[in-house]
Amino acid sequence: MHKITAIEVQKKNRQRVNIFLDGEFAFGLSRIVAAWLQVGQELSDEKIVSLQAEDAREVALQKALNFLSYRARSDEEIKQNLSKHGIPDAVIDETLERLHQAGLADDRGFAQTWVENRTAFRPRSRRALHMELRRKGLDEQTIQSALAQVPDENELAYQAALQKARRLTGLTWAEFRQKMSAFLGRRGFSYEAIGDAVRRVWREQSQAEDSLPNGKQARASSRTENNFDNEETP
Repeated sequence: MHKITAIEVQKKNRQRVNIFLDGEFAFGLSRIVAAWLQVGQELSDEKIVSLQAEDAREVALQKALNFLSYRARSDEEIKQNLSKHGIPDAVIDETLERLHQAGLADDRGFAQTWVENRTAFRPRSRRALHMELRRKGLDEQTIQSALAQVPDENELAYQAALQKARRLTGLTWAEFRQKMSAFLGRRGFSYEAIGDAVRRVWREQSQAEDSLPNGKQARASSRTENNFDNEETP
């Protein structure tokens, strides 16, 4: 048996304590794990092993919760993060089970949320979304279930182009088409979807400029009349 001779809060992490046995430092524990310990208490070797195992589980859970505090994560992302911190595989599996039971980790919910956020704020093609979710470690069934809610590809490309168009003002048709097409291409859209979206947004932008007061309209019109590089506008 070993007697606890001191319990000291760690200087660099006040959520952990140092346990001293028989006058010497023995190991550190999370305060929640060490809550029932007191100076003078005796611990068997088996109890020490049990405390350290419980501490390992608590450390893993706290690291996972911190990782999840920034945004939702897939199971695979959580596994990789914990593994990077040297957490044993068995403890990682147990931590994921605890997160599942608490409703804090769920691949299906994660995939749906990811697709919803992308569609609303940074639209991209179904192919690009599929690749992103694959990189998050999701299985095909989960991915396809999430992608079922994705709008028509042409509509997605249009929404993406509409957002980008706010930063592409004062350009000629040729310049606009080149920059917008490159942007939509990086978002994974097909050639057909890109072409439709570029022409649609350009027409809408031109119509909006036509409705401006005469002075502003004249300045806006000058950009569409000059330097077409012999390109035909839609």
